[in-house]
Amino acid sequence: MVDMDALKSGDRRALARAITLIESSRPEDEVRAADLLESLGPTGATSWRLGISGAPGVGKSTFIEAFGLHAVEQGHKVAVLAVDPSSSLGGGSILGDKTRMERLSRDPRAFIRPSPSGGELGGVALRTRDTMMLVEAAGYDLVIVETVGVGQSETAVAAMTDMFLLLLAPGAGDSLQGVKRGIMELADLILVNKADGDLADAARHVVSDHRAAMSLVRPHEPFWTPKVEACSALTGHGLPEAWNAVGAYFEAAGDALTEKRRSQAAAALWGEVVRLATARLRADPERQALLHRLEGELSAGDISLRNAAHRLLDGS
Repeated sequence: MVDMDALKSGDRRALARAITLIESSRPEDEVRAADLLESLGPTGATSWRLGISGAPGVGKSTFIEAFGLHAVEQGHKVAVLAVDPSSSLGGGSILGDKTRMERLSRDPRAFIRPSPSGGELGGVALRTRDTMMLVEAAGYDLVIVETVGVGQSETAVAAMTDMFLLLLAPGAGDSLQGVKRGIMELADLILVNKADGDLADAARHVVSDHRAAMSLVRPHEPFWTPKVEACSALTGHGLPEAWNAVGAYFEAAGDALTEKRRSQAAAALWGEVVRLATARLRADPERQALLHRLEGELSAGDISLRNAAHRLLDGS
């Protein structure tokens, strides 16, 4: 059982148990998890939800630790939801961000939770959105979602957070290779990390190139023009500026965030409906038998994919 009073008072153990429950894939935990989330009531009215993505090696964990430590110094409580690649054998996280954010994990004003992606696309885990609600109920007002970090497809995080930060690294080949429809167009703030030492000059060039390129991209938010800045999570250079940019975004957003979250909730509802409908189809023995027959007909070329899908849904 999850002690709700303890959770809402910020007890880490109660919060960890609650997250374990909602991440459970056991059918008997489904109803308990739904009831738990419903009992939270409205959450996150004053929280900031940040999504952070970037290719492997860009320094996401190092940046998030430095950024999180800066945030707690400003009086915030920080929750980091780190989505790690899943093991194809055990299903759990291959990596663990608590081992990469030791200083932040020791701070009583911070909470770090690594979760396996579980094969989900888009760089997030199946229950990342629900986990955000839990940490907000526990009093964390800055929620950072760190994606798996596999490249251009990690756009799902932008559909569940208020602001999307994209990290780039200097010296990674064609600096404008990433400027294309997709992840770059969704970024509210682009940070060129590792802008120190021998890479400082290269970082400045990357910033200049991307500022020019982003000036040609139509802003996706009516209240905000995406910014491109340089920083170094290692030295702290540019971190105050990055923090100020995040604050400026939320100040400019104002009431628009309410409508944004409402739209995100509607999209999430349809995603959950699809998941539940698929699970029920797979659990129905008659539909399973029909599925096997349709697979045979499909492979033999006796039926089109679209008609096979219709017949499976109709149960005929």
